[in-house]
Amino acid sequence: MSVAFTKENDRDGTEANLQDRPISPHPNLVTSAGLAALEAAVEEAKAAVLAAKAAGEDATGIAYARAARDLRYFQARRASAEVQPTPPRDGKVHFGSRVTIDREDGRRQSWTIVGEDEADPSAGTISYVSPMARALMGKVVGDLAMVAGQEIEIIAIG
Repeated sequence: MSVAFTKENDRDGTEANLQDRPISPHPNLVTSAGLAALEAAVEEAKAAVLAAKAAGEDATGIAYARAARDLRYFQARRASAEVQPTPPRDGKVHFGSRVTIDREDGRRQSWTIVGEDEADPSAGTISYVSPMARALMGKVVGDLAMVAGQEIEIIAIG
């Protein structure tokens, strides 16, 4: 049968059909903690692949397929990681800075600007490509910025 009549992800019909995790088009900037987290994720994914194999799974098993997909993702992210230096203490917002802002509605919030894989707003970290981080980069204490239609003021940079 001609390849033209098969789906791109059809092989022999027995493999688990999981798409790879998408890789961001942005540079993979990370903190030293982010690099350590990527390395730990690679090791966890390797262990999961081995555990799935030990359980008798091969490429047709969903646990194996998930573990192998995660391993490919984290290996790619580890290979492309660019560890960023500690931000300079020049009074400006940089990658790695801890920034405290006041919002128009009276809320005060603080985040550290980190890489995409290590961002977790509920834990106080935001990705450097997020709208908030992009609005804050290069600013100093007292500067105002617009984010999501709201004015924010930078209160502290650490």
